[in-house]
Amino acid sequence: MRERLKIGIVGGGIGGTALAASLLQRNVEVHLFERAEGISEIGAGIQMTPNAVKVMKALGLLEPMLEVGFLPNAIVGRNWRSGRVTFRTPLKEVCPTLYDAPFIHIHRADLRRVLASAVPEAFTRFGMTCTGVTQHGKSAVARFADGSSFEADLIVGADGVRSAVRSALFGPEAPRFTGHMCYRALVPVEDVVGHVSPDASFWMGPKSHVVTYYVQGGKAVNIVAVAETARWVEEAWNVESSKAELLGAFQGWHPNVQRLFDQVETVFKWGLFDRDPMAGWSKGAVTLLGDAAHPMLPFLSQGAAMAIEDAFVLAAALDLNRQDIAAGLAAYEAERLGRTSRVQLEARERGRTYHLPSALSQMKRDFVYWMKSLVNPQATGIQANWVYEYDARKFDPRSSAFVAA
Repeated sequence: MRERLKIGIVGGGIGGTALAASLLQRNVEVHLFERAEGISEIGAGIQMTPNAVKVMKALGLLEPMLEVGFLPNAIVGRNWRSGRVTFRTPLKEVCPTLYDAPFIHIHRADLRRVLASAVPEAFTRFGMTCTGVTQHGKSAVARFADGSSFEADLIVGADGVRSAVRSALFGPEAPRFTGHMCYRALVPVEDVVGHVSPDASFWMGPKSHVVTYYVQGGKAVNIVAVAETARWVEEAWNVESSKAELLGAFQGWHPNVQRLFDQVETVFKWGLFDRDPMAGWSKGAVTLLGDAAHPMLPFLSQGAAMAIEDAFVLAAALDLNRQDIAAGLAAYEAERLGRTSRVQLEARERGRTYHLPSALSQMKRDFVYWMKSLVNPQATGIQANWVYEYDARKFDPRSSAFVAA
């Protein structure tokens, strides 16, 4: 009988750190291995939707998030050229009531620090690059580039879309370029400015879209600008771009977008890569979590959220199956596979509807948005109310289903 599980987590990003925090809350022995040398200040904004914030509440981390985050008024759809509002989904005033959690915009480094505050430094080793995983009997061993190894009752691969753990389990498979290229930038503003509303603004244009929102308590605006391209020619996932390239890619867009882009000092671009949903994530004493299991396009703002949900559900499943890790992993997959697969596929579809090429197709889409908003403002626009309703706190590993609220 396992009195105290010993679990190794490869990848100390958002998903891996959320798993470590969730397991420590349940008195599980955790060892977290991160390739980077420390927590980086580099990064961009994240839209922490209510489904993910519910987990942060359960971990006792909501208040620290609110201290460094920003509460948007709404998700607002806008025409790329005229700025006309095509839909409005209220957030700030309704999310706590509808979903038992707010919608928070936060910088990735701030979120990582908040999660790390629940994981004592002694449990994390930085500068550890995983080169593979092997299995011995009922345990698994993670191996690292410095020649060291770590054996545990379970190894969890939370090491991103190019996961070494995933390759060890299922063989190497290159992710697919989706035909989308993304520019990201952060613009310091010190306070809310007139040309950027305090919302998650979705500017939708032909074969491209732009999302803007505040982070760092309103001291900066995060920019996500996505354009379609035939192929990604860079060797790296992300490379430094320029203000001129960004402005050139979005010529003719609304003056507010142009003005914001003109304030950019540093901008990066990268290709968006994808994988199809998997039938399973686990083999023996090894499993996957987050982007390693289900990388997805950012069009529903669910990459980090799905990893955080995974973490909480996996921790709960393992906690109640300490004598049978296989049963715990089965419960984890039974709960998570269907949901993450749907989110992956729905995110792909949003990439299509945001980028309709003709004015006529855009008008038809916007009319549907308007009609749906008359019935339910939460079900219009990006149509993600079904995503936000999910509550990982209600997961019952004994039945691999939710218990009643």
